[in-house]
Amino acid sequence: MQKLLSLPPNLVSAFYELENVDRTEWFCTSDPVGMKLGSGGGTTWLLREWQKERDRKYLAEERIPTEKCIPTEKSIPIEKRILLHAGGQSRRLPGYAPSGKILTPIPVFRWARGQKLGQNLLSLQLPLYEKIMERAPERLRTLIASGDVYIRAEKPLQEIPDADVVCYGLWVDPLLATHHGVFVSDRNRPESLDFMLQKPSLEALENLSKTHLFLMDIGIWLLSDRAVDLLMKRSQKADGALDADAPYSDLKYYDLYADFGLSLGNHPRIEDEELNSLSVAILPLPGGEFYHYGTSRELLSSTVTLQNKVYDQRRIMHRKLKPNPAIFVQNAEVHVPLASKNDSLWIENSFVGASWRLGARQIITGVPKNDWMLTIPDGICIDIVPLADHRWAVRPYGFDDTFKGDIRDEKTLFLGMSFLEWLAERGLVSEDITGRKDDLQAAAIFPVVKDKERMGTVLRWMVSEPGLTEGKAVWLESHRLSADEISAQADLRLLYAQRESFCKGNWEVLARNHAKSVFYQLDLMDVAGEFHKFGIDKPEVLPTDAPLMQRIHNRMLRAQIEKLDGRDFKADEQAAFGLLREGLLTDLYERKSSPRLNVYSDQIVWGRSPVRIDMAGGWTDTPPYSLFAGGNVVNIAIELNGQPPLQVYIKPCAEHRIVLRSIDMGAMEVVNTFEELQSYCTIGSPFSIPKAALALAGFVPAFSETVYPSLEKQLEAFGTGIEITLLSAIPAGSGLGTSSILASTVLGSLSDFCGLMWDKNEICRRTLALEQLLTTGGGWQDQYGGVLQGIKLLQTEAGFAQQPLVRWLPEHLFAHPEYRDCHLLYYTGITRTAKGILAEIVRSIFLNSSLHLGLLEEMKAHALDMAEAIQRNDFKGFGTLVGKTWMQKKALDSGTNPPAVEDIIRQIKDYTLGYKLPGAGGGGYLYMVAKDPQAALRIRETLTQNAPNPRARFVEMSLSDKGFQVSRS
Repeated sequence: MQKLLSLPPNLVSAFYELENVDRTEWFCTSDPVGMKLGSGGGTTWLLREWQKERDRKYLAEERIPTEKCIPTEKSIPIEKRILLHAGGQSRRLPGYAPSGKILTPIPVFRWARGQKLGQNLLSLQLPLYEKIMERAPERLRTLIASGDVYIRAEKPLQEIPDADVVCYGLWVDPLLATHHGVFVSDRNRPESLDFMLQKPSLEALENLSKTHLFLMDIGIWLLSDRAVDLLMKRSQKADGALDADAPYSDLKYYDLYADFGLSLGNHPRIEDEELNSLSVAILPLPGGEFYHYGTSRELLSSTVTLQNKVYDQRRIMHRKLKPNPAIFVQNAEVHVPLASKNDSLWIENSFVGASWRLGARQIITGVPKNDWMLTIPDGICIDIVPLADHRWAVRPYGFDDTFKGDIRDEKTLFLGMSFLEWLAERGLVSEDITGRKDDLQAAAIFPVVKDKERMGTVLRWMVSEPGLTEGKAVWLESHRLSADEISAQADLRLLYAQRESFCKGNWEVLARNHAKSVFYQLDLMDVAGEFHKFGIDKPEVLPTDAPLMQRIHNRMLRAQIEKLDGRDFKADEQAAFGLLREGLLTDLYERKSSPRLNVYSDQIVWGRSPVRIDMAGGWTDTPPYSLFAGGNVVNIAIELNGQPPLQVYIKPCAEHRIVLRSIDMGAMEVVNTFEELQSYCTIGSPFSIPKAALALAGFVPAFSETVYPSLEKQLEAFGTGIEITLLSAIPAGSGLGTSSILASTVLGSLSDFCGLMWDKNEICRRTLALEQLLTTGGGWQDQYGGVLQGIKLLQTEAGFAQQPLVRWLPEHLFAHPEYRDCHLLYYTGITRTAKGILAEIVRSIFLNSSLHLGLLEEMKAHALDMAEAIQRNDFKGFGTLVGKTWMQKKALDSGTNPPAVEDIIRQIKDYTLGYKLPGAGGGGYLYMVAKDPQAALRIRETLTQNAPNPRARFVEMSLSDKGFQVSRS
């Protein structure tokens, strides 16, 4: 997906290097200098410049001389693209004018996990736009948005209609709507635009509210190719004349919102036959939030609002309490204590020495290391901008200065007062300003200095000591620049280098103060990369009294740094997994078991279980994710060929020993000692599960209430030996949760045999612990999916005690004759074990990988959508959501869909609403939801006639209405 950016001219040449982005995916340019094109004309210019660059690359790759062939648009693939307009002067946010508002660094949210310390407005806003474009219909290939806003969607996106123009809006207070564009829709057709207004009055909105609804325009517009063509056409002058020396000479000012937007809808405000005919859809952004970063004041207010979205202390991961919530320090070194009086204070990429005195409503950016004595009055901001040849531009300004207006006007503010007042206070007149312009933005008033001493002197004079003659002399002697010239001449590479230098020092401080910092809630993949890049030593191992989850993060971070450094990382990695096991097993070590023989000498305990298909939310049940975020899963319990495929038989044995048998594997093992019983981690052992289950049932000292000198003595006291026979009528690596459900079946059968009185919830909880004993890991949804009957939504809260709340869902879509035959299960003959996949994804979750956490959050929400579709008896919606589950799994692990599986899917996908491989994927069974019974027959015919291997076959599946059962002979 292409990203096209309109940026300040000085940023264009440095952007790719500073942001380290791929030029094949990103393109940036700036509007023609000195020409105002508006958002519509600017969009046209950006698209044309992008197309010219594509044409140039195409000619170079094809080695076609430019003069011989000019490729048409059809000669180059058409991709979806996101256009971001971020090329303004930033008059109202001077501190980030040189690098552009879109690259404004944004502090990590105190309630968020997986963010990056170096995040900026661009990196935060882009994921939502990418999600929108992924969901957009094929012909909606262009998304246009603004670069000075951060927009969040707290809920999953709805389906996007296939219209020429689709616009997102927010339900807001009418007063706020009066300052923005507004989409107005008839109450009877809320999804369709009736007309658009720009900054309507409150009275106008009140009158409209009787018959209409209105949404505030948040600047996210999707356009079809036809709409883009018309927008470009309207952005050109009537004669369309193009001067070869001025490639923009055929363009005119045209605004996307005030001109193009007012021409849309059922009753447009501007008559234009072609534009009036465009179809338009309006979508409320689900759970939408709008944060503007256009001014100095909004920089603070928006960030404070974001930070304070969450007050629940259980969701705030560090223990730092700021003296004032509106204090933000990042990429900086600050040696003065901050207090509650420092309200609305922003310090970034700066050094603040011990001799500084700070106040309120201050933004301090770009200040290099110094030894100044400096008092900054309330409402005064400081920005130091590096220039070429070791020079700096010194730019103080007022918190609410807009850098607009005639410098001779008393209303034109500079440093919080009239510009003329500022001059008079320092014994100057307007004629003292070299290169004076009427517009304050163009007035050359900011001195350029070559050393930090003169920088501090002139700064004191400009902001707090108007009588400081040395400062006045420096100002008069210096070459001076305007705000526009500073942005044009700033050395952005030096600006970034200084930020990086401060950031390096911050890393070590954050790691040391982990209890009061965001350190272990960051994307630790990114942290490891930064430690490796800067050559910073890995953090020390956290003490045992630190929170367990932090200790786990710490160990895996150390391992990742060691891995990047080319050192042995296995010890720290294994320690992380060991700590996870410790957290999940601690409760069982404390609540030990006391097995007592609970059958007659000639009785056999017979346990049997169905398997499960995970419909949605799989992976969200897996520790550590479920431990800090909770999980949502929808799954169903199924029998195969009319039988529960997992069966366990336990009976007394005359000898005081344990005999283990597997019917399907044709194996047997006799266990005589605790040591043999505790060998459940032996690789390749067919009896790891029953050995670990016996351990949890109390047949090893660690989990037994009574300590025995040997296994034989314990069995003597128990009254008999034990013989356990397993039958798994299903291939290994099936993806149906076989291992976990077999473990639950063994545990449940042992509970009955030994009188342990475990209910189904306790059986499932111990299965989670059993998998930790085996070091295979895993979540809770497999065992709950098979042990509990039917179709259910399973949900847990954060915490090491994962106890799902179970909500059973209606069986209509699976049991009714209209739909029953549409559910198909096909054994592909391809197997893949989950352990390797599981370990890799768990490792990423340990490291708070933003990619993985984002996908898992979507999966949690998707499970709720799936449950709702089943509750509504929406068969088509259900099948479509099954397909979405498959897409999510592939995004989480690309190996889940190997070529052999894709070959099978290619043959049948046109007959399905959705399909997926249950479990971790990669092989095993393929579950399909046919469009109708006739399509199901076509699928059966196709795969029967074109079997991929001799083992592939259809298996009859049916809903289990019992789940795990245990009975006696």
